[in-house]
Amino acid sequence: MKMTGIQADIAIVGGGMVGISLAAALARGGMDIVVIEQQEPAPFDPMQPHDLRVSAISPASQGFLDAIGAWLRLTKMRLCPYRRMRVWDKFGNGSILFNAADIGEPVLGYIAENRLIQRAIWEVVEQSDNIRILLGTRPVSMSVNKLSAELELANGQSVTARLIVGADGARSWVRQQARIGETSWDYDQHALVMSVRTEYPQQDITWQRFTDTGPEAFLPLPGPHGSLVWYHRPDEVARLMMLDDAVLLEELQARFPKELGRIEAIEDRGFFAIRRMHAHHYAKHRVVLVGDAAHVIHPLAGQGVNLGFMDAAALAETLLAALETGADIGSLRVLRRYERARKGDNHAMQSAMDVFHHAFLPQHPPLRLVRNLGLNVVNRLTPLKRQIERLATGRRPTLPLLSRGR
Repeated sequence: MKMTGIQADIAIVGGGMVGISLAAALARGGMDIVVIEQQEPAPFDPMQPHDLRVSAISPASQGFLDAIGAWLRLTKMRLCPYRRMRVWDKFGNGSILFNAADIGEPVLGYIAENRLIQRAIWEVVEQSDNIRILLGTRPVSMSVNKLSAELELANGQSVTARLIVGADGARSWVRQQARIGETSWDYDQHALVMSVRTEYPQQDITWQRFTDTGPEAFLPLPGPHGSLVWYHRPDEVARLMMLDDAVLLEELQARFPKELGRIEAIEDRGFFAIRRMHAHHYAKHRVVLVGDAAHVIHPLAGQGVNLGFMDAAALAETLLAALETGADIGSLRVLRRYERARKGDNHAMQSAMDVFHHAFLPQHPPLRLVRNLGLNVVNRLTPLKRQIERLATGRRPTLPLLSRGR
């Protein structure tokens, strides 16, 4: 038997970091918002081990999270600032060290656990009377007409809205239902991710070393903890995943650079494939995509969630501005303003990561020489280096509409 339908202005499919942040950003607009999500993030407990999935939050994303009221909540949970970032080539003397102090910034960014970011925003949304979260279900069909769009859910409910937002990840169901094409490919790499405890106390540096099989990276976490990312061929990552902790520790000590120090324990591990995807369009009539549903980027620079937050900020600004003028928030004319604001920047960042990926894999001696020369030149050219440091902090969104009434 079909349950009573739910009427809303906006239905957001996916309550991960980007989807729930969009709901929070739209909350002050007075629209009725429904978020459809399978599972609520668990509450924070300081005794919990660090989550395996972490993100590098740029100052621009910090500004967005602060604007929606989530940043203070996150700081009361757990996160780690980093002030320096080092990049170097294993096969040569090329090296760059970025420092927030060089550009007058307190930090270059923060490393935070994905679940805690999501939890902090979730708590903001729970305080909003005009946001309803439907847990433990998913959409099974979608239909769009001139005036509205409808979702049929697995639990028998239906949601009718003026706009459906796909915030449901890289293999977005909404994108498929809207018949929005994509350009995508898999890189011949997987990433082994490990939460570790090290001999070093709290660190304020993140580093990345390029090798013949891919980068090795360290991201600091609070206290003597860190997140290691080891890029390698898929078959080698599969082999490493099969090793017990003692043998894998030996492999890490033998392979990773001395800058890591001694690893005292592996607390958790997992892996994921490296993939690039870009939707041909971000919007159709009454349907729009944000975050990984619209674009997936190589994780070399950790910009995935930052691009997603900038999507959420831009879409919220677009929709709130349309609301003020009485425009139809689900019209393609309105939604294309958001697409124009974000698609070019996202594509540029994807292309930049491709350049890094392809430039650092070849190990022919002439290419190594050029690579190392380039790293050293950038490190010595102060104006260029400062510009890259500023770029790393992200663009700070002004969010004028989001800041009203705070």
